[in-house]
Amino acid sequence: MNLKELVRLETMACSSAAKPFSPEEAQSLVQQLQQPAVFSDMASDWPVLQWNVQHLSKCLQQKLVKFRMGRREQTQTPLFETQCTFVNATMGEFMRWAEDGERGEDIGLLAKFPKAEYWAYADYKYIKEVFKRRPHMFEDVQWCDFGFEGRGGKESTLWVGTAGANTPCHLDSYGCNLVLQVQGRKRWHLFPPEDSSRLYPTRIPYEESSIFSQVDVLNPDLRRFGDFRGARAHTVTLQPGQVLFVPRHWWHYVESLSPVTVSVNSWIELAEDDEARVSEAVTRAVVCALKSAPSDDNQDEWINPTEIRASSHVQNMRFLNLALTSVSQRRSPSPRSLSPLGRPIKRSHGGQNLPPSPPFGPHLTPVLCGPPPDAKATATATCTCGRKALEPGLRVNPEMVRPLRALKSMSVVDYKREGEDVEAGSGGGEGATGATVSTNDLLDVLVHPDIIKHVTEMLIQRHSGGKRTELD
Repeated sequence: MNLKELVRLETMACSSAAKPFSPEEAQSLVQQLQQPAVFSDMASDWPVLQWNVQHLSKCLQQKLVKFRMGRREQTQTPLFETQCTFVNATMGEFMRWAEDGERGEDIGLLAKFPKAEYWAYADYKYIKEVFKRRPHMFEDVQWCDFGFEGRGGKESTLWVGTAGANTPCHLDSYGCNLVLQVQGRKRWHLFPPEDSSRLYPTRIPYEESSIFSQVDVLNPDLRRFGDFRGARAHTVTLQPGQVLFVPRHWWHYVESLSPVTVSVNSWIELAEDDEARVSEAVTRAVVCALKSAPSDDNQDEWINPTEIRASSHVQNMRFLNLALTSVSQRRSPSPRSLSPLGRPIKRSHGGQNLPPSPPFGPHLTPVLCGPPPDAKATATATCTCGRKALEPGLRVNPEMVRPLRALKSMSVVDYKREGEDVEAGSGGGEGATGATVSTNDLLDVLVHPDIIKHVTEMLIQRHSGGKRTELD
């Protein structure tokens, strides 16, 4: 081992000792937290914090990166990937366009997009692909400080955008999420899993692992989506150096606030993902079967471009059976005598285990409920979610990596009644009886997460020969 390597290891050891949480404590929090929270001073010494757009431009030089170009307009409908334009540009061209707009020099194809009318976003860029010729940069990302030994840039994704760039509101079927803000500020709007019905979930267009909301979170159409009034938004603005933890199945809409933003994230796979894969396999089979059928209302962009093409029924059934086999073969974890934080497990007066209190403070800040989505910005509100901040149950598998995925897209369904246009409200409204149901309407009900959950439980029981499993 050379002197440079010894110095690097010594520096890492010293910096790790100065962290507010040890790797074991941080991983325990990731397993136990049941609400979004922001970690501070956990990544202050990570080399990846030098990855501003200037540094990326220098490292990538003439490498082309695909940017998603979205229009700056308010339509009360989400702007999904199928409604955007894609442009290949170097990071240098992007940087100059972000600074000077279309009047800038040497900005390539970005010159076609007025900065006042468009935002740009290079999202879901896998670092192992972007920097495949510079693999040493994988070490700049150090998720080992959160207890995930060996996880770095190779298991992470890069996000680079301009002000206004956004990720449509969705939830991820698999895992939980750790997000490091590198440059600029991003605002996250998060909603608990219990609010799913208020977010009007849909799977069209289809993309594995992504459940979209039909609601424009910032400018909701409350005539169509009236139940969104009751959604409980948890809002936080992430600053450079901070790490946001997004728990399993929390909905989130993300927007860039600064002129240029850079983020790095990693999805942490959970033991519960085995069951989720069964749900996703069922969803894939149903969506592909119905949307591949010849029909006048199947002319829409029903599949996300990142899916490449619809898989055959034979392939989909193979996926389903593989997922079921994975669930039936998994082993129950060995019982723990201590809580993950290393302290004896607290018990209630009834003898039930109680989770340890979260160490909230300057280094771990909970993301609390804000005003209702349709309230004025000056209003105040307190969280009435009634959720436990910490709760046992989620089991992180640090050796597994979340499957590749890309940004989702969706075309909003037009609801029409014979002879006139009808906007679908939260409760159907007067005269809703007799409305024509499209294939997309049917799918929204058929593959609703609650329905898929019951189908999954029944299939697992059938596959295991009627024996009850640990999921029961």
